[in-house]
Amino acid sequence: MQEITTIAAQRRERAGKGAARATRREGSVPGVVYGDGKEPAIIALDPRVVEREMNRAGFFARIYELDVGGEKERVLARDVQLHPVTDRPVHVDFLRVGATTRIRVFVPVQFQGQDRSPGLKKGGVLNVVRHEIELYCAADAIPDILTADLSGLDIHDSVHISHITLPAGAKPVIGDRDFTIASVAAPTVAAAEEAAPAAAAAAAPAAAAKAPAKGKK
Repeated sequence: MQEITTIAAQRRERAGKGAARATRREGSVPGVVYGDGKEPAIIALDPRVVEREMNRAGFFARIYELDVGGEKERVLARDVQLHPVTDRPVHVDFLRVGATTRIRVFVPVQFQGQDRSPGLKKGGVLNVVRHEIELYCAADAIPDILTADLSGLDIHDSVHISHITLPAGAKPVIGDRDFTIASVAAPTVAAAEEAAPAAAAAAAPAAAAKAPAKGKK
């Protein structure tokens, strides 16, 4: 189970663009908390905390305990609006979640066993198709990462979703096929190095034929 981080927030009384701009002028990031059959709550957050959490892997897959003036509830970040120039957060949306709430969430994939892959040992290249997998699971069972084991993979072999262990009750949103997570491709550098001399040799006669004879214009 995930370690739950607490984020402090202040309640805002007024909604609307003007109130949001005022919140930013005061040095805070405006936000809203919605869902779970309750009225939306308008809040303000410390921008340093928001940026710190955004820079951690899996921000949108992490459960937070939001402390709004002593009232605590569990939430999941669903959207962050960024300033078009500075890329700093200007608004955050949070979704209330309970232990039994089922949600769609992207979870990052971590690869292991590279040193036990015959294909990679031969100089093959790991071609990652999906860095994240979208799961449908309970809010209290969101995994931090999904692990893909590359042990035993040779060149042209692949890792599929069926090779990854998912938490109990979790299933991929794409459920109609055994989709590819990554594959081991043939070495590309060696192939390019071998192809270069051959291409140069093939081009030489053509270049000689086009070259004008000495003394002729």
